[in-house]
Amino acid sequence: MRDAADLSRRLLPEVRDIAREAGDLALRYFRPGAATSARIWSKAGGSPVTEADVAVDTFLKVRLSQLLPAAAWLSEETADDARRIGRDLVWIVDPIDGTRAYLSGSRDWSVAIALLFEDHPVLGIVHAPAHKTLYEATRGAGAFRNGEPIRVSATTDLGSCSVAGPKPQVDRLARRHPRIGRPPRIPSLALRIVRVAEGAVDLGLISADARDWDIAGADIILTEAGGRLSDLAGAAPPYNRPDPCHGELVAAPAALQERVIEAITSP
Repeated sequence: MRDAADLSRRLLPEVRDIAREAGDLALRYFRPGAATSARIWSKAGGSPVTEADVAVDTFLKVRLSQLLPAAAWLSEETADDARRIGRDLVWIVDPIDGTRAYLSGSRDWSVAIALLFEDHPVLGIVHAPAHKTLYEATRGAGAFRNGEPIRVSATTDLGSCSVAGPKPQVDRLARRHPRIGRPPRIPSLALRIVRVAEGAVDLGLISADARDWDIAGADIILTEAGGRLSDLAGAAPPYNRPDPCHGELVAAPAALQERVIEAITSP
């Protein structure tokens, strides 16, 4: 893991530049407060995709593969290749996390990039171009927002936490802690997690069916900022499985994680 951490630190400046270029490409089609100028169609299952998603995905695949040819690839907008299973190095990418927000003119979307080593994130970037904000981390080196160190909330009072997430999950927590705060919805899962990492919100809840590309880059940022991403059994999310789908997840300061899970799962 030490060699992988060293590799990720060497790669980080170039990956950061690539993420910013990808964000600039996405901004060409983005209209704040208005519908995107990009063409839109539906994928199998009915979720929307735009020509911006495809353009950014293509750009990232070319540039990141050139940067680290040995790495396999997993992306929301690329046909899956089973040869990634068992590979030491894997890029995991969501070219536009929060596509519905993007196409409607909301600023809460992001470009999410992770590098896995032996199925564990060792580098993560979540870039929010419309907010001019870039979050990043590598294993053992801390987490940063626009170059400044970030840290999860220091609160110890679960009952007064601000909690971002789907209403049914927040309601479950509110049964035990009715005074919790409910900030505005954060549609990008990657952004929801990194806002916990920077302490902008105390807790983030994620409903079942998140995919590797939604969470992997943000996961290491949260971890390096003193937080944890886990399922409702307290286990870290596994990555690079044949089915990259996850159950319900909790993003929280490490000191609060067990209490949050207990509160959500208690009858």
